[in-house]
Amino acid sequence: MEGTVKNLNNQNTTVVTKQPFGIQDKIGYMFGDIGNMLTFTTVTTFLMIFYTNVLGVSAAVVGILFLIARFIDAFADLGVGRLVDNSDLKHDGRFHPWIRKMKYPLLLLSMLLFLPWVSHLSMTTKIVYIFITYIAWGILYSTVNIPYGSMASSMSSNPADKTSLSTFRSIGSAIGTVLVSYFVPMFMYAKGSQQISSTRLFTVVSLCAIGGFLAYSILGHFTHERVRTHKSENVPLSTLFKKLLTDRALIVLVIVDILICIALYSYTSMASYLFNDYFKNKGAMALAMLTISVAVFLLAPFTKHLYQRFGRKEATASFLILGFIFFTLLFIIHTHSVVVYLIFAFIGSMGIGMFNLMVWAFITDVIDNEQVENGIREDGVVYGVNSFSRKVAQALAGGVSGLLLSFIGYKASTTGGAVQTEAVANHIYQLSVGLPAVCMGVGALILILWYPLNKKKVTANAEYLKQLNQD
Repeated sequence: MEGTVKNLNNQNTTVVTKQPFGIQDKIGYMFGDIGNMLTFTTVTTFLMIFYTNVLGVSAAVVGILFLIARFIDAFADLGVGRLVDNSDLKHDGRFHPWIRKMKYPLLLLSMLLFLPWVSHLSMTTKIVYIFITYIAWGILYSTVNIPYGSMASSMSSNPADKTSLSTFRSIGSAIGTVLVSYFVPMFMYAKGSQQISSTRLFTVVSLCAIGGFLAYSILGHFTHERVRTHKSENVPLSTLFKKLLTDRALIVLVIVDILICIALYSYTSMASYLFNDYFKNKGAMALAMLTISVAVFLLAPFTKHLYQRFGRKEATASFLILGFIFFTLLFIIHTHSVVVYLIFAFIGSMGIGMFNLMVWAFITDVIDNEQVENGIREDGVVYGVNSFSRKVAQALAGGVSGLLLSFIGYKASTTGGAVQTEAVANHIYQLSVGLPAVCMGVGALILILWYPLNKKKVTANAEYLKQLNQD
């Protein structure tokens, strides 16, 4: 059954209720982020150490590459978001066709990033190759991730359903991250050695790409776009950005998202170096990579209750404070005990875990609020703006991490890894726990003081839009 209602800003919204929202949508959406993480986590966690310890590229050059590429990706997110919003509605909606077509080049390029034979090229050729492939990969990732993220608002207009989708997406992210974070470290080293095997790493990355293809296929089969907007006219881009730049909720969310992403990506990218050079324990590395994912699994069953009881903003800020406390303690005690580190890091990672569970629902809240306040609903662009911020965060985390590694004297290698001095290893530890602590503390403070969409406001917006769609 279909029903059409007149919406704001001369937009017609068709609500497709042929197949009610249910567990199939949640599971399908979960698999979408499993697909994302099978390529994204592989790249963000292991590509830097592949560049420095296999290709022999200096950490400073890698840092510059990450800065440049991520800023290009950030603008690509905005462009893709705009293209997605203005693309034609197909029989399966606006967002599914993008993922269906663009998953092929994305997954292929995710394998080309780790080609073993590149290590035999001259340094100049290596640098040209990694710049071209990494920048291209980032742009292609946008063409899948932006439609995927934007899809959540089209699957249901119910805030509780959106919370469930955010939770299931985070579970999918955790599953994908667990698969990559546990199995890649187990297989990427030469047998009986702490040195990376480029052939083994390429093999496991290729398996991740195949898994990503299967996950995206399940996403397309199980999920349905029900809230479909037919646009009779495009909102001028200048008008749209003017409104978005005055949207306090979006601005605050972008800032906090940047901070938490820096905490996450600095934690994961530095973990490879931390356990390789400080703890010298590749088995513990796999466990450390799982901390945030395990935290997500433990927190996921409680997110709906926490939202209904306290509100998204309030619950998330509390867990960020918890994360700040435990990563600060790790910085102060500077432990050499792997067990102590893993316990404290696990508790601290609950702050990042809770934010990741809630962030996608935060975005849908902002989209709804923008429609209520300004009469504009641009799911792809709003999601693109937030994704822009996350790419900026990735640029800062990857770029700054690479530059700081070079600054503290980290030695690159073409043989799988060089022996680092004790001073360098200690600095790696400080960077690994210090950056997440600062980012979570500042993020919690900003969220508490300036984010306007508390539980009362989110509920009021949902009731207004529900009434609007019934008129």
